[in-house]
Amino acid sequence: MVVLAASICTKGGKAVISRQFRDMSRTRIESLLASFPKLIPTNTQHTSVETAEVRYVYQPLEDLYILLITNKASNILQDIDTLHLFARVVSDMCRSADEREILKNAFELLGAFDEIVSLGYREQVNLLQVRSVLEMESHEEKIQEIIARNKEAEAKEELKRRAKQLEMQRREQQRRAAGGGGGGGSSYLGGGATGYSSIPRFEAPEISASSVTRTNTTSSSTPARGPAFKGSGMKLGSKKTKQAELLDALGGDVLASSGLAEQAQAPSTPVHEPPTVQKVSGRGSLPEVEAESVHIIIKEQISLSLLRDGGVQSMELKGDMNLQVTDPANAHIKINLATASTDFGGSALQFKQHPNVAKFTPGQPRIVALKDSSKAFPVGHSLAVLKWRYAGTDESNVPLSINCWPSPSNDGTCEVSIEYELENENVTLYDVVISIPLPDGSYPTVSSHTAEWSLDPSSHSLAWSIPVVSPSDDSKSGSLIFNVGGVDVGAFFPVEVTFIGQGSLAGVAVASVDRVNGESAPGYSVDAFVTADEYLVV
Repeated sequence: MVVLAASICTKGGKAVISRQFRDMSRTRIESLLASFPKLIPTNTQHTSVETAEVRYVYQPLEDLYILLITNKASNILQDIDTLHLFARVVSDMCRSADEREILKNAFELLGAFDEIVSLGYREQVNLLQVRSVLEMESHEEKIQEIIARNKEAEAKEELKRRAKQLEMQRREQQRRAAGGGGGGGSSYLGGGATGYSSIPRFEAPEISASSVTRTNTTSSSTPARGPAFKGSGMKLGSKKTKQAELLDALGGDVLASSGLAEQAQAPSTPVHEPPTVQKVSGRGSLPEVEAESVHIIIKEQISLSLLRDGGVQSMELKGDMNLQVTDPANAHIKINLATASTDFGGSALQFKQHPNVAKFTPGQPRIVALKDSSKAFPVGHSLAVLKWRYAGTDESNVPLSINCWPSPSNDGTCEVSIEYELENENVTLYDVVISIPLPDGSYPTVSSHTAEWSLDPSSHSLAWSIPVVSPSDDSKSGSLIFNVGGVDVGAFFPVEVTFIGQGSLAGVAVASVDRVNGESAPGYSVDAFVTADEYLVV
């Protein structure tokens, strides 16, 4: 087969976008597309039409046509299959099949066309492979971004250093001026070692624009301070160091960024503190866990893409277990995992242990322990002892099902019903936000809802917020109904969901922690949570 060109045109034959795979002039393509609508027979189900020179294989795309121009010797069955792949790519990359949306995504569409057909011949690719190629990340670009960030950080540090240096020079000039005008008398109000002396007001010298900018920035975020030296005088013989005076002048931002505030307040003698337990940031409303001497963190991350008509487009779950031991007496231990309440992932759920951790024995309870029982787990830092991963499209593994159902009406509006239901009872979700895009220029009227909602002006979407979704109460499911202007059902997708959950989707839990030598079990704590890296309904 030889595909001469792939085009999207209007019903009148005007080209919207076109990609030629053989040497053909623009005039030739426009002529072929202009004559195409006149060749379409009426009252027929055929999707191809021939002329004396070429064959058109076409498919309606709402108010447009997507078509392939091939030679007459081409295989019509392969042409139709290629045309269907082109149509799926267009539907996947464009929210609607209108001319404006096609032109908006023209560059990406032409790139996808080149991945499907090369030099007129079909490549052996599918929709997922085309999408993967178009989203391919550049390693060189990441390196350049890291280099740029490092240079920016170095420039900021240099700016802080120069600001400190200029401030120290200003302080030194003020002290010299104060020493010259204080007098040398030894009276009670004179300039003796324990007395006070008035000094003239000193005007600071001009400094660089960068220092002025930095000073203005820090002063806006800290309470207003008085002048560095008041007219009433300066106390001599103060024990305040030059470093502390410098820190006062620089303000809170420089202290926080450089870490000198802690040094100024800390005692001169070193203080040895016990090892600290790693804290998890970004918990939101997730309950805190009091860490014991044996602290286990079970962390999972899910990426999920659901189809609006049902089914799973892609799903990936990654999890890991980290062990933190702060007491050397509790380092010789083994962790007994609980039997999973649900068979999440089945045989597709894969486990991987740390090289020093023994593998699971098939048919036996899962135990996390060192291969050499005479050795102990490291003390004072976190160790990833176990990892697991699931990738598949089994809909029974979806933790939170989302059903978004737009229903256009005859008055130019659309009623949207959206509901959720917690499917995995191993977790309790917190801070759930379901974001539904809205048509441009339209605002919703909510008629029924089971939780709070708001408008996000940055993305022009409706944000439906559910504080807690728990398997044990009425929040396990909920619904929201609203009306909004517009009849394009594709404008309400993709629906995006964010949350942080307590528990493990894969059912990984700790049943007990025992000492290897059989002595009494130590106290332990478990912090299990799951986050949504990407959770979409497309």
